[in-house]
Amino acid sequence: MQASKKDQICALLKAIETGDPAAVAVVNEGQYIQHNPLTREGNVGLAELFKRLAETSPRVEIVRVFEDGDYVFAHTDYDFNVIEVGFEVFRFHDGKVVEHWDNLQAKPSSPNLSGHTMLDGPTEATDLDRTEENRQLIRSFVEEVLVSGQLSGLEHYIDSEDYVEHNPHRKDGLPALREVLSSSEKARKYQKVHRLLAEGSFVLCVSEGSLDSNHVSFYDLFRVADEKIVEHWDTVDPVPPRSEWVNNNGKF
Repeated sequence: MQASKKDQICALLKAIETGDPAAVAVVNEGQYIQHNPLTREGNVGLAELFKRLAETSPRVEIVRVFEDGDYVFAHTDYDFNVIEVGFEVFRFHDGKVVEHWDNLQAKPSSPNLSGHTMLDGPTEATDLDRTEENRQLIRSFVEEVLVSGQLSGLEHYIDSEDYVEHNPHRKDGLPALREVLSSSEKARKYQKVHRLLAEGSFVLCVSEGSLDSNHVSFYDLFRVADEKIVEHWDTVDPVPPRSEWVNNNGKF
């Protein structure tokens, strides 16, 4: 019996530790589209990347992995040439991976002000029957609050009692979130939502915008319970200038 999409992606990512080129067999070389601007196209590009990373004695931990139709998205802990937290998104077609996106951020050495890391917390999706409702909740939240900056309805989306924050520069609670959204993070601008992937209680939003006037990609993972956002993880990754790209597909 063929392994599940989740299991195949976990095996592919774990193979970064070994540099085994056979791990890319799950990828359809003829159709593969690579959206990391600094990684070359196709199986050759992946094999080269795995080989190079293996030389640094890397460690890969897949903390969370979810499936949404043809998409699998993973939340990962990387220790290779740098220590980073990442989100990896893969699209399957006819049983093979044909497209890949990612978003990486340097992992801080200490927890945030509420004692949370960028990766701790629940890992298993619940409320699988509410996937579409939760996706729509996050879509409305991101478009209304993060893109349009309308904070008056923040209580409608955020659990006022139990909101947990994993961003390394923030702390738990609705008041703290309101403060950073209204003042200290005005330089953080969400401009366009590209993709919303969901499995049950977890929803990943892929957005484009700017941070301190620099072009960036925002990946925000939300956990929803009882129609409220109760937990948030994220990474922010600069979009390299076009002159540095080694493929023509773009970040998004």
